[in-house]
Amino acid sequence: MRNRERGGSRIQRSTRLGAGAVDSGYAALALAIVVTLLLPLGWLVLDAAGLGWRALELTLDSETLAVLGRSVALVTVVTGASVLVGVPLAVLTVQAAIPFRRFWTVLVALPLAVPSYLGAFAVISAFGPTGPLSEALGVPLPTVEGFAGAAVVLTLYTYPYVFLTTRASLLSLDASLVEAARTLNCGRLAAFRRVTLPQILPGVAAGALLVALYALADFGTPNFMNLEVFTQFIYSRHNAHMGGYAALLSLQLLAVTGVVLAAESRIGADDSGAYASRGNRGAAELDLGLWRFPAMAFPALVAVLALVLPIGIFGLWLVRGGPGYEFAQLTFSWSYGWNSVKVSLLAAGASILVALPIAIRAATADSRFASLVARAPYVGYATPGIVLAIALVSFSLDVAPELLYKSIPLLVFAYVVRFMPQAIGSIRTSTMQVDGRLVEAARTLGRSRAGAFRAVTLPLILPGIVTGAALVFLTSMKELPATLLLRPLGFDTLVTFIWRAEEAGMYGQAAIPAFVLVLVSGLSMAVLLAQEDN
Repeated sequence: MRNRERGGSRIQRSTRLGAGAVDSGYAALALAIVVTLLLPLGWLVLDAAGLGWRALELTLDSETLAVLGRSVALVTVVTGASVLVGVPLAVLTVQAAIPFRRFWTVLVALPLAVPSYLGAFAVISAFGPTGPLSEALGVPLPTVEGFAGAAVVLTLYTYPYVFLTTRASLLSLDASLVEAARTLNCGRLAAFRRVTLPQILPGVAAGALLVALYALADFGTPNFMNLEVFTQFIYSRHNAHMGGYAALLSLQLLAVTGVVLAAESRIGADDSGAYASRGNRGAAELDLGLWRFPAMAFPALVAVLALVLPIGIFGLWLVRGGPGYEFAQLTFSWSYGWNSVKVSLLAAGASILVALPIAIRAATADSRFASLVARAPYVGYATPGIVLAIALVSFSLDVAPELLYKSIPLLVFAYVVRFMPQAIGSIRTSTMQVDGRLVEAARTLGRSRAGAFRAVTLPLILPGIVTGAALVFLTSMKELPATLLLRPLGFDTLVTFIWRAEEAGMYGQAAIPAFVLVLVSGLSMAVLLAQEDN
């Protein structure tokens, strides 16, 4: 009996040793993937270092500081405005007894499905003395552009980040705490300020972070609105063959991104009062009385500006044509749509292959190293597209210009670095929900680790894989700056054709690709809403 026990312990020990070897292999593979993804960003440091002491002079240059101040101001205004729009809309759709609450919830979330540069494109076409709105109203309207125009458009298409995260926090709110405050003679505003706000603040901060990162990294909207911020400044210096200066500016933009992340972590860190109880969720109702009908004007106005206006303008272009529509120098081809689908599918497939070992390692291993490996790729997600594109251009020219420079593999690699973390999050969540006893049962029936993964784990995490692939595909379809800088010569996609149409002032030619992009982007919102329902 003792010999049998000793034999059993040897088998268990050898199994643990084998599992440890496999885990070490997973860790090594995941680490190698992360290093490969982030390595090109190091070329920014090398290029900027080539400036020598001139780097300090360029950093403190008045033009650079002016662009920095303008960028920070735009991020601040857009983030603040998004909070002012998103939080009241979340309260209305969660706590206020307004008619058709589910309808308004879906409607005010949908602007997230419209790329902001399409909204900007529609706005600059709609307004102005000769725009269709001026013709319809019979009154000349001012042109919407510059700082104010960019701030308004970005707010209209980023507030859903705050709306969705705040809504999730409100749905988790313990309403009994609010009711207790009301019984202690706190008014509605006082109860919201003292009880509700501290509990939903982490959710508001999370949404505000996404808004700030989007506004800081956005390239198309400020460009269409003739507002020079960091992304446009970097692009113009790159086109002027000032690679070192562009790299220096890219590092500065990364530093500002780091400051935004640090500020959010401090705001969201004090969550001791948040989500403290779950005893009576969703019971708090805000009784507006007869004001519930006028209250619907707020979400209706937002929906008209963010959805009805651009879709109406795109439809007008499609039916009547737009400026420059009659000229033949710029003609849309469905091959541009196929190009978009092709590179986005490649990016989705590559992202899944890369994300699987990282996500599985993060979900099954409880260590700081595994957590670090899982979080490191999010550096690419937080990196503005223009910065990543500049880094990859420099990397490809130095390493293998004939093989990599302006190639499909390099463009797909950029998509993977930018959007693969979406797949990691989806797969990791699905993997953590797999019952480990099912895997152990498969192993006791003679399955190898790979066999148990194929038979048990893979079917269970397949929905997460599909969701991650869909998100990468849809966000790759909309990516503008990386596509502009990294696409092969003569290789046009939906977004690059829209860019060319805007530069040429031929708005009517952008009608079909704009509609296609809105339709495809709407699928991403369907995925998000489906996740909420589940």
